[in-house]
Order: sequence, then C-alpha cells, then structure tokens
Amino acid sequence: MKFKFLIILFLFAIGSSNAQTTEAKDTIKNNQEIGIQLIARVQKDKILLRWAVNDPIAWKKLNRYGYLIERITVTRDKKTLANPEKIVLAKTLKPEPVEAWEKIIETNDEAAIVAQALYGEDFAVTGADNLESIINLSEETQQRFTFALYTADKDFQIAKKAGLGLEDNTVKPNEKYIYRVSSNVPETEMKILYSGVFVGLKDYEPMPKPMDFTAHFTDKSTMLSWNFKILSHAYGSYYVERSLDKKNFKRITDKPYTSLSQENTNNNRIFYIDSIANNTSYSYRIQGISSFGELGPYSDVITGKGKSILQYVPHLTVKEFKDDTTVNLIWEFPEEGNDEISGFELNRSDEDDGKYTTVVKNIPPKSRNVVYNKLSSSNYFTLTAIGKNGGNRTSFPMLVQPVDSIPPSKPIGLKGTIDSLGVVKLTWTPNKEKDMLGYRIYKANNPDEEYSQLTISPNEPNTFEDKVVIKTLNSKVYYKIIAVDYRYNMSVFSDPLILKKPDLIAPASPAFTNYEIKDGSVFLEWANSSSDDVAVHQLYRKENDNPNWTLILETKNKEEKFQDKNASEGSTYSYAIYAKDESNLVSNPSPAVNLFVPKYSLMPPIKGFFAQVNKTTNTIDLSWEYSNNDVDSFEIYKASDKDALQLIQIVTGKTKRLSDPTITINTNYKYGIRAVFKDGRMSKMDFYSVKF
Repeated sequence: MKFKFLIILFLFAIGSSNAQTTEAKDTIKNNQEIGIQLIARVQKDKILLRWAVNDPIAWKKLNRYGYLIERITVTRDKKTLANPEKIVLAKTLKPEPVEAWEKIIETNDEAAIVAQALYGEDFAVTGADNLESIINLSEETQQRFTFALYTADKDFQIAKKAGLGLEDNTVKPNEKYIYRVSSNVPETEMKILYSGVFVGLKDYEPMPKPMDFTAHFTDKSTMLSWNFKILSHAYGSYYVERSLDKKNFKRITDKPYTSLSQENTNNNRIFYIDSIANNTSYSYRIQGISSFGELGPYSDVITGKGKSILQYVPHLTVKEFKDDTTVNLIWEFPEEGNDEISGFELNRSDEDDGKYTTVVKNIPPKSRNVVYNKLSSSNYFTLTAIGKNGGNRTSFPMLVQPVDSIPPSKPIGLKGTIDSLGVVKLTWTPNKEKDMLGYRIYKANNPDEEYSQLTISPNEPNTFEDKVVIKTLNSKVYYKIIAVDYRYNMSVFSDPLILKKPDLIAPASPAFTNYEIKDGSVFLEWANSSSDDVAVHQLYRKENDNPNWTLILETKNKEEKFQDKNASEGSTYSYAIYAKDESNLVSNPSPAVNLFVPKYSLMPPIKGFFAQVNKTTNTIDLSWEYSNNDVDSFEIYKASDKDALQLIQIVTGKTKRLSDPTITINTNYKYGIRAVFKDGRMSKMDFYSVKF
C-alpha cells in the first residue's frame, strides 16, 4: 500500500524512540496492526512529544475522538517510586477547530495544507516539494493523511495545532517519566495500539552537527550533497545557505529541503544544484531542522569557484621520427579556439594509465607541432590546451615507440624451490629496462638435452610456477629464462638453474658378501648400495639377546669391509648395514649376519708334567696334575732325534697317566702336553725331555 511506504519514510525521517512499546514496534515492523508511534525530544527545561498513526482511516477517527496523553512519574532522585504517579496531560487532544487556523494560513502555506487536509471539502495539493512524483495519490483520505503528516513534520507548532504534538513544561530535572499516547476511538469501531517513551530532562543532548557535506564546482553551477541517512534520527529537512564573503550567509532554499525534494529517493544522499557565476568564490553551509522545529548547528563551510569549460579539445594525429630519441608530434585544434587558450603543454608517461608529467610548456596557441628529443623505448603522450579562464582540455594518449633493436640484458638471480608435491616456484631479479614485456621460461630434464619452452607468451611478473613428477628416474630438473621487450627483442639465456627434486625413495639396501672370525676379531665384507645419492653407510651391531642395535661404523667413502676388534670371545653377535642418502632417507637393512665368537685365549700350562724310563716294562711313563673341571681332554705330543714333534694320543680330562711303549734304546725323547677345554680353549704347551 502506498501510504505505508510514506508513513515508514516519514516516521524514520523524524526518528524513532528506543522506548516504544513492543506492540508499537511490531506495528511498524510488520505493517499488520494499526497503532500510534511516539517520539520525544528533551530540551533544557521541557519535553516535546510528537506522534503519528500508521493508517489514514485511524487518523481520521482520531481527529474526531482525540488522543489521550498520560504521564507516569517512574523515578525521583534516581530512585524508583513504589507507587508511580500518573497524571493526564490531555484527556481528549484533537486538532484545533477551523477558526483557529484562519489567521495562520494567511502567512503560512504549510498551515494551509494541514487545514485543508483536516477541514477542506475538497483536497488537491500541487507543488509540495515534488512529493506527488514519489507517491501515487489515489484516494482523497490517503492524500489528506499523507500531506497532513508530512507537512506537520516540518513545523512543530503546526503539529501541535493538528493534534500531533504536545509540550510538557511541568517536568522536573530529578524525575523521569513514561509518556503514553493512546486512542480514544472505541475498540468496537477500530482497535488502535498505544505507544510510549521513557525519558527525563537529564536525557538532553545537543543537536548534532551535519556531516559528510560536499560541494562539486563546475561550469556555472555547484552540486551540493550530504548524507541524510547518518542523522535521519535527528533531522528530517535542511536549510541551505550561501555566502560571497564567508561571513554573511543567506538561505537559498525558501522551504526546508528534504530527500523528498529530489526525484531519486532511494539514494542515501541529498543533492542540491545551485546556479553560480564562474570565477567567483562561493561558500556554502547547511543547517538541520528536527521534527520539533529545532535548528541544529551549522555544518562545516565549503568554498569554491565555478570554472568555464574550454569548448575545443586538441587531437594528436601524426608522429614523425627524426632518430631513435627524437619525434615530431603533430596535432589538430580548431583555429577559432586559439583566442580562448594561452598555449599548449606536452605531457608524457611510461604507461597509458600512468601518471603524466609535463615535458614541454608554453607552446604557442597557433602551433600545431612540437619536437621532443628524449624518447624512451616506450612513450605515451597527451597534449593539454590551457584555457585563459582556467578551463583546460587534454587529448587522448598517443603511443610513441622508436625503432628498437637492442635486446634486454641477460636475466640474473634465477632461483627456485620444489616442494614435496612437485610444485616448482621460480623467482629472479627483474630487468631494469623500461620497455620490458616479460620473460619466457624454459625447462629440461637432463643437462645435455634441448630446453623446451613452458610459456606461450612472455610472462610479465618475475615469478613462475611449474609442476614436476617427483617419482621419476631423473633426480634433477633444469630451468633457464630469457627476457623479452615490447619489440620482441630477446636476451640471451640466463645461467641454468639446477633444482634437485625432493627425494621420496629410500636407497637400495647394501648386502654382506663375506665374514670371518680370526684371533677374536670379526672381519666383515659387504657390497655397498647401488643408489647414486647415498651419503653414508651405517653398520650396526647387537650382542646376544640385547634388542638394541648400536652404531659401530658410519662411512662416507667407498670402503666395503670392517674389522670389529671389540667383539668379546664367547659372545653371539648380529650385524646389519644400512644406506642413508642425501635426503636422510634410510634403506631397509641388509640381511643380518649372526656370528658366535669362540673363546681363543690360552689357559695356564699344566704343572707337574713328568716323564720317567721304566726298565721293567720297556716304556716311558708320563704323569701330570691339572686341577680344572672344565678340561675336556689332554693332547700328548712326542719328538725324537729323528722325528719332529707330533700328536701321539688324546686322553680324557680325568686321565693323569700314560705309558709310551714305542721307544728305541739310546734315543732322546721330548714329550709335550696341553689341555683342551670344553669351550674350545687350550692351555699353553708344557714339555719334558728324557733318554731311553
């Protein structure tokens, strides 16, 4: 419905109170129930009340039955009263009778509109701030309702006369009140919700200063604008004032100016266009008007001048190169514009949309060409006509590029990284040439193969991303770049960048090839890992049933053997060897070698070894003593003048005597003995010589 749009706009323009009843809030929010909305404005010694209803039929009935205005004293001296004190400020507040409007309407057009809306037989309004262009006035009751509320919003005195406002001058500074405005219309005719506010004199706040006020000065006009949404709770309309000396300001709007005064009411800003004379200083300020008729403080003052716009625009047409650094620029400009300008200025930039710098000034108005002799590889020129009255016009840019056969310098500083996902990030030092177009990126998987181009067109920034496959036979990737200028002159290749791919594959395992136990030491031999990136080989050992392995060798060279001198006789050892590469990846262990190191140390010699000739039996009788229960056997050796020492018999560990019948008369014999222990060790040899 049209009136609902206007009422919402109207009510929010004058501001809404945070102390509204829940029913009144729901009314405005949902537009489903008919109700009154109340706001209050605290002044230093009184409280002003303003209200409105959201339905034209309800407004018409309330004009007939009137409003009930009540005040309830809730607190006094900062204490809540046990029994709030309630008084009636107005029992039946209605619009004043038609006779009371007769004098005021002669001098106040706004009062005439409200009086006509209240009591006129017919209602037709024109020229009310273009309001009729915003809403479609389809029904007379809606027209009366709409214009009465809108007009009352501009003048608090009119609002009071229309039964829509009230002043309470009996308030006290140490008290706080609830004001309630309710309907006298019988509920049998129409149910109208009441509204209330909670307020006191201590809630007084000065009116805010208008903000975000701007002015744009153009040819013979000024466009003023300000954001009315920011202070919509405080001001519904504004006065606009202008001054020629920054001191004496006069209003240039006969009536308060609102957002409804412009065609587009959906914008948060209010716009006002003022016609002015060029080259004259004008100052502007605005002042807000509240729904209670209060004038707020002035905004900041904005000052400026209108400037005439030059009608003619120069146009660069021809570029004639003299050499690599010099060009003759020719332009068109109407001859009739010569008298309106003081001359031309030539402007230059490295980029089309870059910052232009004036390079040639004071070019005569009749000139149509200029020579510039400091060309770079790429130049953008504009020409500005300088108006005598301050208005300047600038041509469109013209690109000027001299012949360029010099390639960019060799790119430097190429570096990069490869992450675990194979993403390559390259960076390099940007070339300093001003005509740089970009770079081309090249890649190879082997140092001797031809590099392939990765980029289709030159890459502008000095960064590039690529993707490589990690798990391949090639552990490295190679990159080069070249620089390209706008004339597609190409530099030589940069130095190659060699990037090692992340190593995700552990090296191959080494393997033992031989082992030997000799003199209590363990001799190990193995074949190193076949992987190329092996950094070290690590040999581990563990003893007997100990679950922990101990590193006993870490070698970086190619040796493939090791003597473990720290092995203990009688112990069992396990050996394993690993390969670790440059990425600290470790291979699986070699197949383990498990060895028993026998005891090999010599035991003390046998004491009491004796050999005696027995003539009776024609033998040599041997005897000995050795008290050791670990002896497994004794080895008996014999030598003669003719024969070398040799083993002649092995007896048990419990035997202590032996007879040798294999003897010859007149022969010298030498006997030896040693004990053999159960763990394999032996005692030292003991000897005894005898002649038969």
